[in-house]
Amino acid sequence: MSAPHVDPLAALRGTPGGPPWDVYLTGTVFLDIVFTGLDSAPVRGTESWARGMGSSPGGIANMATALARLGLRTSLAAAFGDDHYGEYCWDALEQGEGVDLSASRTVAHWHSPVTVSMAYEGERTMVSHGHEPPPEEPAPDCPPRARAAVASLTPGRQAHWIAQAAAEGTKVFGDVGWDDTGAWDLAGLADLAHCEAFLPNAEEAMRYTGAATPRAAAHALTEHVPVAVVTLGGEGAYAVDRRTGETAEVPAIEVEALDPTGAGDVFVAGFVTGTLAGWPLADRLAFAGLVAALSVQEFGGSLSAPGWAEVGAWWRKVQSLDRQNRAALRRYAFLDHLVPETQTRPWPLRRAVPTIGFGSRLP
Repeated sequence: MSAPHVDPLAALRGTPGGPPWDVYLTGTVFLDIVFTGLDSAPVRGTESWARGMGSSPGGIANMATALARLGLRTSLAAAFGDDHYGEYCWDALEQGEGVDLSASRTVAHWHSPVTVSMAYEGERTMVSHGHEPPPEEPAPDCPPRARAAVASLTPGRQAHWIAQAAAEGTKVFGDVGWDDTGAWDLAGLADLAHCEAFLPNAEEAMRYTGAATPRAAAHALTEHVPVAVVTLGGEGAYAVDRRTGETAEVPAIEVEALDPTGAGDVFVAGFVTGTLAGWPLADRLAFAGLVAALSVQEFGGSLSAPGWAEVGAWWRKVQSLDRQNRAALRRYAFLDHLVPETQTRPWPLRRAVPTIGFGSRLP
């Protein structure tokens, strides 16, 4: 028997005229190869052996998988190479995770981008390789109707689909990477005006706003976007909702971290899930932090994302521990009506494995 299905958006289903998708995404899919169990950073001129290795789809696939495993109907527009790496990533997402790829396409003679990640001392070092992407971006001019979309904002560039999606009622959640130009100018993030929420890390938030603290930066960001969420690393996360006046701060959950790859994407997926489900800001923040923490206990970005069975297993375990901080537990009491009351056989989630597949001739 598999674990019971949990649909956090069940109350929204069946609404006449509702969108076919919960979340729409577009971006680049990588093949991720992750080495773990390194005692230290690789040293030039030496050979290092890793105790663990895993392969999985990466890049935007991290977010798509995390959303799908939380029960959201997810549509992804991406280009895939017609090599073995591209075929593996396509099958892993469509067949393995149930991600809709009808807006995606396979590009002949295009090499799939690859990232090699080495995890050690709670951090990671990455090396990526990729050819120029196809000249036609896979993102359609008219994106499919969805309740939400996650967009990576790029300084100095606009993605026209973001404004169109927002105009049709899609809640856009924006994240951002490091500004290599060094400008850190919010005016350069033109698409931020179309976002429901913005989710930078503490350093990014302070650089964009000039604020002295991450919390002050979050408040400053609400002058530009309704909801600002600032991740604080080992301290957790802080969020402000301009519309309701809510603020929330949730500490990080202590876990034994194996690989942090994709944890930020899982955090965003958890926050999107809670927002669409209509949860209070503090519950959304707590859930996002929880699923991100669960993800770092496995290696590989996309295939480390937890499902509801794992959320339920964590909730039951922490309640059963002696000398547990009951006040801290109440922060997660909203899980009671979400997760299964009893644990069945764990949800058969795919995990990152050393190879991308075995030949059919092997026994």
